[in-house]
Amino acid sequence: DEEFNELCFEFGLELDEITSEKDIISKEKGEEKAKGASDTVLYKIDVPANRYDLLCLEGLVRGLQVFKERINLPRYEKIIPAQGEGQRLIITEETVQVRPHAVAAVLRNITFTKERYDSFIDLQEKLHQNICRRRALVAIGTHDLDTISGPFTFTAKAPSEIKFKPLNQSQEYTASQIMDLYRTDSHLRHYLHLIENKPLYPVIYDSNGVVLSMPPIINGDHTKISVNTRNVFIECTGTDITKAKIVLDIIVSMFSEYCEKPFSVEAAEVVYPNGKTHIYPELAYRKEKVKPELINKKVGISETPSSLAKLLTRMCLKSHVIGNGNNIEIEIPPTRADIIHACDIVEDAAIAYGYNNIQMTIPKTYTIANQLPLNKLTELLRLDLAAAGFTEALTFALCSQEDIADKLGMDISATKAVRIANPKTAEFQVARTTLLPGLLKTIAANRKMPLPLKLFEVSDIVVKDPDTDVGARNYRHFCAVYYNKSPGFEIIHGLLDRVMQLLEVPPNEENGYTIKATEGSAFFPGRCAEIFAKGQSVGKLGVLHPDVITKFELTMPCSALEINIEPFV
Repeated sequence: DEEFNELCFEFGLELDEITSEKDIISKEKGEEKAKGASDTVLYKIDVPANRYDLLCLEGLVRGLQVFKERINLPRYEKIIPAQGEGQRLIITEETVQVRPHAVAAVLRNITFTKERYDSFIDLQEKLHQNICRRRALVAIGTHDLDTISGPFTFTAKAPSEIKFKPLNQSQEYTASQIMDLYRTDSHLRHYLHLIENKPLYPVIYDSNGVVLSMPPIINGDHTKISVNTRNVFIECTGTDITKAKIVLDIIVSMFSEYCEKPFSVEAAEVVYPNGKTHIYPELAYRKEKVKPELINKKVGISETPSSLAKLLTRMCLKSHVIGNGNNIEIEIPPTRADIIHACDIVEDAAIAYGYNNIQMTIPKTYTIANQLPLNKLTELLRLDLAAAGFTEALTFALCSQEDIADKLGMDISATKAVRIANPKTAEFQVARTTLLPGLLKTIAANRKMPLPLKLFEVSDIVVKDPDTDVGARNYRHFCAVYYNKSPGFEIIHGLLDRVMQLLEVPPNEENGYTIKATEGSAFFPGRCAEIFAKGQSVGKLGVLHPDVITKFELTMPCSALEINIEPFV
């Protein structure tokens, strides 16, 4: 297990955990439910989302074998049958409104076993969820070719005109009935919305009118494949032709290994509504050139061109040095649709070299790192506020509209709050414009604790600001509350004086701080003051209004102080 974990890491994958069905069920549903589940060891491997060629056991093993230099990368070839003998898929113009694209191929004389068959079905499901965007861009259909006869027609018809026996069902249904049938199906109901409001539904027939599938919902039962299937007809229909080609290439390259002639695929011809034809799968190999010094510079290594070519060949990118070592020519196989730019090739060279083997060096830039002044001030303040006997709290940056408006006796429009467009819960509707509600909610959750409760927080608040490029601005606030049987205004006032003393702001009007009586909706009348410093208003302190206290489910008097510390940086 350790070795395998190490190998995965070297190959740029992560072995998530080693488990079994029994373990998974007992973790989620308890030991009782897990009785009788299989004990077979399962490896959970995290595969990067762009590596479609590693989504099945065949591809993963092939990739690791090439990486370990145990096998050479196989050459995938398409066999174009003699004129008039190959399979044809004819697209009619009705499909343009629903799913305009289709590609097809045939796997001839394939030998399935139970494991291979399961892997084949599993790969389709993983591709559906990943590159096919839950079947919205591409839907895959695989059929037993011996049960049908070409040429095949991909067309679109009114739901009432389509009638067939869907996969694993016992009777025929029309397309509309099929939609109703699967509305409660935990797996298929997620795909119904893709076509249900369209006037025509896509459908594929063979030359005798047998329905192969109604993409992207369900295949017909007539053509279903089994472990004994020898010839597989694969069709991918979709709204994105590039993705459809990639999906077809991946499926045929992964499973052509089991054909009588390994790694060979029989091509099929697709006829477009305008009469043009195209042979699929493309299985296109292409060549790219990359300079060795670019790879060395970007990764931070100094390898010879020939050893770089060897590293890339281990990553399934067959490479060799050309032109006196000035260039590396790389052949990109059809399985690697993720290689789009030279940087993708550089990344693979780095993985093969081993991230842990790259020497760490100090960058050649002359900069000395230091703390952001605002953060440094925050850290210093937190230390001294704790020394003053207050306990630090850390509360959520998002809160509900009530917390910052209604409960504090304000109108939401006056708060300039930034709203979340589609909040998941009522608790997180807006970004906080004041730290006070968070601390009051913390006190409410800790009412069982012995009094007095003295809490503080130094954190960012967010308000709308049309002058910034993002339309909002953060301010670093400091807030403290004192909760006891008496309001303790003098304690909060004393804390303000201590903070100003630490900030070296004297208590005078010219260049120091002053407080002036004011009214605040959250504060008790006549018990609220505004704090002025550096010639501007920086915050308020006072005794909270009884209404505010009861709205936060508190029962004792409470005094609070909140200031913006940015002017003091």
